[in-house]
Formats: sequence, C-alpha cells, structure tokens
Amino acid sequence: MTVSILIFLPVLAALAVLLFKNETAKHAALFFSVIELAIAGVFLAKFVPDASIQFEVEAPWIPQIGAYFNAGIDGISMVMVLLTTVLIPLIILTTYKHQYKNANVFYALILFMQAGMLVVFTALDGFLFYVGWEAALIPIYFICSLWGGENRIRITIKFFIYTFAGSLFMLLAIIYMYFQSAGQTYDLHEFYASAALTKDHQGLVFWAFFLAFAIKMPLFPFHTWQPDTYTEAPSAGTMMLAGIMLKMGIYGVIRWMIPIAPVGFITWQHLIMVLAVIGVVYASIIAFKQTDGKRLVAYSSIAHVGLIAAGIFAWNSQGLQGAMIQMISHGINVVGMFFIWDIISTRLGTRNIGQLGGIAKVAPQFSIAFLIIVLGTVALPLTNGFIGEFLLLNSVYQFNIWFAAVAGLTIIFGAVYMLRMYKNVMQGTTNELTATFADIHGSEKLVLGIICILIIGLGIYPQPILHISAAAVENLIHTVKISGKF
Repeated sequence: MTVSILIFLPVLAALAVLLFKNETAKHAALFFSVIELAIAGVFLAKFVPDASIQFEVEAPWIPQIGAYFNAGIDGISMVMVLLTTVLIPLIILTTYKHQYKNANVFYALILFMQAGMLVVFTALDGFLFYVGWEAALIPIYFICSLWGGENRIRITIKFFIYTFAGSLFMLLAIIYMYFQSAGQTYDLHEFYASAALTKDHQGLVFWAFFLAFAIKMPLFPFHTWQPDTYTEAPSAGTMMLAGIMLKMGIYGVIRWMIPIAPVGFITWQHLIMVLAVIGVVYASIIAFKQTDGKRLVAYSSIAHVGLIAAGIFAWNSQGLQGAMIQMISHGINVVGMFFIWDIISTRLGTRNIGQLGGIAKVAPQFSIAFLIIVLGTVALPLTNGFIGEFLLLNSVYQFNIWFAAVAGLTIIFGAVYMLRMYKNVMQGTTNELTATFADIHGSEKLVLGIICILIIGLGIYPQPILHISAAAVENLIHTVKISGKF
C-alpha cells in the first residue's frame, strides 16, 4: 500500500464527478472525499511514528530529465495529509445550502486541488513537488474567477500573478539544485546532501525558495494579495485557501527551504524573524479597523501565520511541534470562522459588522458554535489554539525574549478584535435585519458540530498529533544542525 492511492483517488473522483449534474455532483464529491478520509485513516492506523519515510512509491516518470514519481509519508507529512483529508469533506458540506452553476465542474476542481495539495505534502522529488505546487494553483484560480464576487477577475489575476511569479523562483532553485546534486537528480535527500554549497549560493537558493513560500503563506510584506482574494473568493474557495493551501508554504519552509539551504537560513534568520513579528502586529492592527467580517478573519489569518513563521525560524523542537499542531488548529478554526460568515451573509445579505447585532437571542445554537470557534481562534486554554500558540511563543522566547514579547501581542490583539466582533454581531438587541435570523440546521449543524468537537478535543488532548510528528521533527532539526554547523 503506497501513497499513490491517496494522490490518484481524488483525480479519478474529480473525473467521475464531472459526469454528474447539480445535486448528484455534490453528493458524489462528498462521497469520494469521505472515502479519501477513510483511506487516510488506514494509513494513520498503519503509520509508525518514527523518522522513517513510509508508504513510499518510486517509479520512473520522465527519466530524460531525471524526474521520478517519488512520494512518501513521514510524521510531518502525515499531519498535513490528515489536515487535508479532514477539511475537504467539511468544506464540501459547507456548500450544501448553495446552488452553483456547473456544479460538477466546481466540485471536480475541489477534488483536483486536493490531489495537488497531497502531492505537495508527500513529494520526495523536487520536480514532482513543483508540479503539485502548480497543480493546486490552477483549480483555485478557476474556482475564484468563475464563482467569486464582483471584483473576482481583477483580484484573481493579481493572486495568480503573485503566486506564479514566486513559483518561478522556486523552479529556478530546484533546477539549480538538480545540477548541484550527485548524479543530477531531483531527490529531496540528495538535495539535503548538497548543503555544502558556498554561503553565497545557499543564500540565493534560500531566497528563491523563500519568495515562493512567503507569498503562499502569506508572510509580510508579501501578503497584499490575500485579503482581497479571501474576500472575493466563494466561501468554499476561501476555506481551501486559508484552511489548507497556505500550509503548503509553511510545509515548504520546513521540508524544503531550511534543510536544503541551512547556511542561507542561518544568515537570514534574524531578518525573517523580524518580518514575521512585524506581520503579527501589522495584521492585528489592520484587523481592528475592519467592518467586513470575512476581511477581518483574513487579516487575523495573516497574524496567526506570522506567529507560526516566527516559531519555525526560531528552529527548535518546540517551534516546529507548535507549527505542526497550529497548522491543524488554524485550519479547523479558520474554516469554521469563514463558514460562520458564509451563513450570516447568505441569510442576511451582508457581512458588515455594524449592521448586525442580537443574533444570539434568535439563534442560540449558532451563537454557541460561533463562540467556541472564536475561543479556539483566540487560544483560550482547553481549546485547540492554545497548545500551538504556547509552544510557538516558547520557541520564540528561546530565540529572543523581545521577539517573544512582541509576537505575544497576537494573543492579546486577537482576543480584543475577535471578542469585540462577536459582541457586535451576536449580543445586544436585534434589529430589522437580524430579528428573523434562522438558527442552524441540517448540514450547517453537522459541520459546526464537528468543528466544535475538534476544537475542544484537540484542546483537551493534543498529544496524538504531537506524537505523530515528534520523531520526524527531531530528525529534521538534527539534519539541519549538522549540515548548517550550528
């Protein structure tokens, strides 16, 4: 049993979904995504939480250029596979109250995108990694441009140009590493072994990878495409972008950039830490001023990603473990938060926080789910956001106490603007707009119920996720320290 089944099943499922229409396409997409989740569960049950690569597939692909279809799973990849396969069925469920023109194409694109992201999270070949990286971009481009808001074309083109331009720098780095590797191969571990490049060359490789990953995350100051794209994209597209796709950039930093160019990483570590911490404060301040709920969540996401980046660049076990569980937690929370705003905008036709109020009085179940998601987002103890942010701040503290003090503002700021948003939307008296707000039911209740269970469950007992990635994280840190000589 190899990882190829996880990669190719969504592709075959997408082709099958294209044959269906309307409601049938929706049900088929959900069915196939649940099957994919079940297969991921089988992989998890058979997974041994050590530092080895498991379920590996290696087959000649384009031998003329040295490219192999080489993919496998270790503890770091396993966490990302779980994130992807858990969130895709939930995202499809969030669309059940919507009607989409050419629904079969819409759901097929979601499944194609899932396949591309799984390639990124499991690739052990640089060329395959790049192909998966671009393959995940194409479906989301069409999802945003065909089913997005009024300004979707302009915003989506900006998003595509930003991310594609960054990808080209990464491609150059991959090609360069190919020629530097023994035997001229794209194999990831051969790239690691080529870490004896000169300091200047490693610096160039580091920045080429960094541009691609920083844009995808996004990290300050490469974030300008994000708020507009998140706002204009259809809700399912926003959830795909924020819940899973931005983690491709974080994963790329951990798996590819730092281990391949450890000396470049050491050289530029402080600068990137400064950018990450600035992003935390900058995005939080901008979030204070937002009146559009979806846009507020978009800036909140930038702040959280900034803290994850800071924890990673501190480069210790607490930081990487914190990043792993925080990627899971952020994915769950941000999907829940965007679904909350999807429900509000669908019922009331607005996302303007100032026009709302008193919804808790007419929709108590909705208000409870909303509050649990908010508390997870602001990292209240015993919610999923707490352990990740605690480990990340601990990591940054070990690196520099002043960086930790500034980065910790994300918790304070986040609590202020998130709780203020909740108060303005849910508390107070109802008005003509909110008085008839209907409480959640059907698929809405199912999705929010699952999300709330995950928020509380991971908050109370996060050890299973930490255990999966622990050995792989320690092995990677050791590898980088040896090759980087620090």
